[in-house]
Amino acid sequence: MAEPIRTTDEAWERKTLEKVALAAITEQRRSRHWSVFFRLLLFVYLFAILFLWLGWIGNKDAVSSGKHTALVELQGVIGPDSSASADNVIAGLQGAFKDKGTQGVILRINSPGGSPVQAGHINDEIKRLRAKYPNIPVYAVVEDICASGGYYVAVAADQIYVDKGSIIGSIGVLMDGFGFTGLMDKLGIERRLLAAGENKGFLDPFSPIREDQQKYAATMLDEIHQQFITVVRQGRGKRLKETPELFSGLLWVGSRSVEMGLADALGSVDYVAREIVKAEEIVDFTPRENIAERVARRFGAAMAEAMVRTAAGSTPGIR
Repeated sequence: MAEPIRTTDEAWERKTLEKVALAAITEQRRSRHWSVFFRLLLFVYLFAILFLWLGWIGNKDAVSSGKHTALVELQGVIGPDSSASADNVIAGLQGAFKDKGTQGVILRINSPGGSPVQAGHINDEIKRLRAKYPNIPVYAVVEDICASGGYYVAVAADQIYVDKGSIIGSIGVLMDGFGFTGLMDKLGIERRLLAAGENKGFLDPFSPIREDQQKYAATMLDEIHQQFITVVRQGRGKRLKETPELFSGLLWVGSRSVEMGLADALGSVDYVAREIVKAEEIVDFTPRENIAERVARRFGAAMAEAMVRTAAGSTPGIR
């Protein structure tokens, strides 16, 4: 029996229906895949929260049944968005002092410096805690480097211990940047800066430097430098052997820093806990981001990204 002859319109309708059906099937498969993905993501998130609630993950070191030396770490550049932020370090110090078993606090420092404001907050809080808990001494123990803002923090401690190869000092302040005016002239680039206020473009790197603004910047740096010097003198007192180079921004090795009164003696964390604090057990009170916190912080971003991808890829259509 001969197959009926199909018109052009009938053939087009059939192909169109086939494409629509295939698109619908593809969409259903995509929806199932995303459904499984979201369920798995939610499962991981809920388990992370459960583990955090049960205390299975996180900072387990800050648990002790007896007398101990409390440890708080200051590692890296001091800044509001770093692990060495004032918020993180202060939280660790407060937990260490409040613990009834704490016999002494060690602040282990390995920092090239950073924000003078953040360092100042930590310095102020150490002095406040020392006054509130007069029977708990604070010792700064330097590893590789304790410079600039790192040393600004260290001088708040009762004593500073270093390794003979540690790098100490850099009692100074800087403001750095670049100037691109010469390069712009060679490339024929014109700077168009519109501002309300004659100093709004203060030290703009794409404009020629103004002498009055340079002098004003130097005045600000001098003021901050004097604040730094005052804090060092208050913290170190008569132990400090002042020389013309002491506050010039130079660095010294650990053994030399002891001679200059920048530090008190050579010693490690274990040595200070065992021989100075007389509490050999060390309990770490440094706040640390755990797995659950990382998952919780990234969960929202992952969900948003997945929803955007879903919306972009799930629009029905004929291709």
